[in-house]
Amino acid sequence: MEFQDVVRKRKMVRSFEDRAIPSEIVDRILANAQKAPSAGFSQPFQFIVFEGKEEVARFWDVANPDRDGGWPDLFNAPLMIVCCSVKDLALDRYALPDKNWTDRSESHWPVPYWDIDTAMAAMIVLLTSVDARLGALFFGIFRMNEFKETFGVPERVTPIGAIAIGYAKPKDRPSPSLKIVGRRPPEQLIHRGMWGKHA
Repeated sequence: MEFQDVVRKRKMVRSFEDRAIPSEIVDRILANAQKAPSAGFSQPFQFIVFEGKEEVARFWDVANPDRDGGWPDLFNAPLMIVCCSVKDLALDRYALPDKNWTDRSESHWPVPYWDIDTAMAAMIVLLTSVDARLGALFFGIFRMNEFKETFGVPERVTPIGAIAIGYAKPKDRPSPSLKIVGRRPPEQLIHRGMWGKHA
């Protein structure tokens, strides 16, 4: 698929067919996720992968045990990838001699790049899914303590969100937010040279 088509077709899908994903596609998605850019090549991201009906059901049993939310076909997704931000990998990397931040202080960082780098990896997962003609949905994990305890996630690791992946149903019902808010026009999003200058 051409890159512009991938970008144009990317949307959050909430209705999936009950159909497995070939293992070579899963491997490609995960291989591409590892190629995300990161500060100092620290690669401060790791992934928890739930593949197949039983494994994905284990995820839902913790993240959304009541299976609520208004999209019952969401729970058909045969693949779930939880993107985890590992702050210590970035702090350790920048404590090496070529970076000179031996104190590992977070005060050096203007923003939490470990979270940003993990979000970039998540976007690569979303785009690779589209390229493989799959649908995907990124969403937050709101039962964080239960999730981390159940799946052994260390205290200093932060799951920034999960991505449900599968074959989209032809009649996927989009989020009502698209109609309520709509896509903002470029003049509300793009500033030329300084904030507030749009032309």
